Amino acid sequence: PMVDIARDPRWGRVSEGAGEDVYYAKLVAEARVRGFQGNDLSAPNTVIACAKHYAAYGAAQAGRDYSTVDISERTLREIYLPPFKAAKEAGVKTFMTSFNELNGVPASGNKMLLTDILRDEWGFDGFVVTDYTSINEMVDHGNVADEKEAGELSFTSGVDMDMQGAVYYNYLAQSVAEGKVTVEQIDRAVRRILTIKEALGLFDDPYRYCHPSRQAATLLSDKNLAFAREVARKSIVLLKNKNKVLPVDRNKKIALIGPLGNAQYELLGSWHGAGDAKDCVTPLTGLQAQTTAEITYVKGCDLNSEDRSGFAEATEAANAADIVVLAIGEGADMSGEAASRSEIGLPGVQLELAKEMIKTGKPVIVILMNGRPMAIPWLAENADGILETWFLGSQAGNAIADVLFGAYNPSGKLPVTFPRNVGQVPIFYYMKNTGRPMDPNDKYTSKYLDVDNSPLYPFGFGLSYTTFNYTDLKVNKPVFKVSDEITVSVKVTNTGNYDGEEVVQLYIRDLVGSVTRPVRELKAFEKVFIEKGKSKTVSFVLTAEDFKFFDIDMKYTTEPGDFEIFVGTNSDASLSKKIKLVD
Repeated sequence: PMVDIARDPRWGRVSEGAGEDVYYAKLVAEARVRGFQGNDLSAPNTVIACAKHYAAYGAAQAGRDYSTVDISERTLREIYLPPFKAAKEAGVKTFMTSFNELNGVPASGNKMLLTDILRDEWGFDGFVVTDYTSINEMVDHGNVADEKEAGELSFTSGVDMDMQGAVYYNYLAQSVAEGKVTVEQIDRAVRRILTIKEALGLFDDPYRYCHPSRQAATLLSDKNLAFAREVARKSIVLLKNKNKVLPVDRNKKIALIGPLGNAQYELLGSWHGAGDAKDCVTPLTGLQAQTTAEITYVKGCDLNSEDRSGFAEATEAANAADIVVLAIGEGADMSGEAASRSEIGLPGVQLELAKEMIKTGKPVIVILMNGRPMAIPWLAENADGILETWFLGSQAGNAIADVLFGAYNPSGKLPVTFPRNVGQVPIFYYMKNTGRPMDPNDKYTSKYLDVDNSPLYPFGFGLSYTTFNYTDLKVNKPVFKVSDEITVSVKVTNTGNYDGEEVVQLYIRDLVGSVTRPVRELKAFEKVFIEKGKSKTVSFVLTAEDFKFFDIDMKYTTEPGDFEIFVGTNSDASLSKKIKLVD
C-alpha cells in the first residue's frame, strides 16, 4: 500500500494514500498491511504487503511528481516516517523506495533511510525493492557517474531487489569481482527474498495465485459487490446541503448533466490494475435503478476541452427538469502517478457548464469526482448541494444513488484539507502559529491580501442529513502524570430528523514546548450511530504516548506543561478543555 503523507493537492498521488494526517495515516497503513497479509501468509487469500514509497515522496517540491524533497529531520520523523513505522510494526514484509532524492541523496541509495533507520533503528527484517528503474535514475539525479556505480550505491545502502532496471543483473557480478560488493552481502539479500517466498508457499506451488476457478467465483460475486457498494457509500462526503435539497424526492424529474454522468472508465480512478470499466455502474445507471421518474442525461462538455457546443442541450434538459444533478470533476488519469497539476480547479469548461446550470434557477446538486482536494470556491458558494464522491469504483453509481435518494445518510469525513485557492498550497490543518498570528485588522500579520487564510473545507469536515450537537465535555484528570490514563468524554445528540452516524474527533494542542507545536493534532476518533432525538456519550482514553513529540534534542518524549483538548465534528472543533501534564 501507498502510505505517503500528502499535504500538497497539486501532487497527483494524493488519491492513493490516506491523506494529510499522521495519526490517521498510521491507522490506515496498519489496516492495509493486515488486510493484505492476514495471519498466515501460506493461506490462499493472502499476499505480502509492500509499504511505499519510502520515504517523503509526498513532499515533492511544488507538488511535481518525482521532484526534489528537502526537509528537516524533524519534519521527516514527525510527519513522513510514522506511517512507514506503523506498517513495519504491523508486520509488513517489504518496503519500496521512492523516486525522489531526500536532502541530496536519492532514496534508492540512501543509507540513512534504508539501513540506519529501517534496519538498525526499527529492526525491519524483510526485503527492500526499488520503484520502477529508480536505480538507473540516480544517474540523472547526478550523484553517480553511471549505472554500475548506481547499483553499488543502492545495494550497499540496503536495497535487495532492483525493479525492472536490470542494473543488478548487468553489473553486480562485476562489482563483486572488483570487491565493491561482497558475496556475503549478495547472500543476505537473496536470503531475505527467498525467506518470504518460502513463507508464501511459492516453492511448493509457484502458481498458487493463478487459479481461474477461484477468480471466477470471487470477482464480482454478490458478496463482494455488496461490500464494494457499502465501502463506496461510506466514502461519500456531503459538503453542502442548502435548504435541505438532499435527499432528493424519487418522484422528481432529474436532469443528469456532465461528462462524468455516464463514464464507466473514469470511475476506476488511478492505478486500477485489472479493473474493467464495463463492470462499473455509472451515476446514470445507478439513478435509473432506483426511480421510475424521468431522467434525462446530457454530457454537456468533455472533461478537459474548450468545446461549449453541448451547453445548449444541457440547458434545455435542465429547464425541463425539477432538479439538476451535475456530475463533474477529474478523469481517472488526471490523478495518480505523473499527474501533477498546477491548477486544481475544474478542468476545461466544466465550471462554465456549472454556471449555465445555476442560471436556470433549478436546484443544482454537484456530484464531484476527483482524486485530490480541489479548489471549488464558486461551487461552494452557488451550488445547492455538493457530494464529494472521489473515484468509487465498480459500485459508484449505486452508492451515489443510495445517498442521493436518502437510502443511506452520508457520514464520510474529509481526510484532506480543501483550499480556497491554489495559492494557499501547501495547506493542512496542523500548521503552526507564527510570531504574528493572522489578524484581519492588522496588515502586518501572517495572511494573504487576496484570500482568507482559512480553508474552503477543513480536514475532518463532512455533513449529514441530520445534525449533531456536542455538549458536556469532561476530562477525568485535568492534572495528570506520565503514568496516568486520561478519559475524555462528550455527549453527542442527534438534533435532526434522520437517524445518522457521526465521526467524533479529538484533537490536542501543546500550548508551550521546547520546540513549536502544531495548532491541532488528531489523536482519536470514533464513529457512532445515533437515532434521531437520542444522545450518546463518547469516551476516549489518552496516554502519555499521545503527547509525545521530538524535543529540542530530537528525543521522542513528553514534556510537562499545559495542553488543550478539542472535541467536535472536524478539525475546527471549538469545544475544549485545558489539562496539565506534571512531572
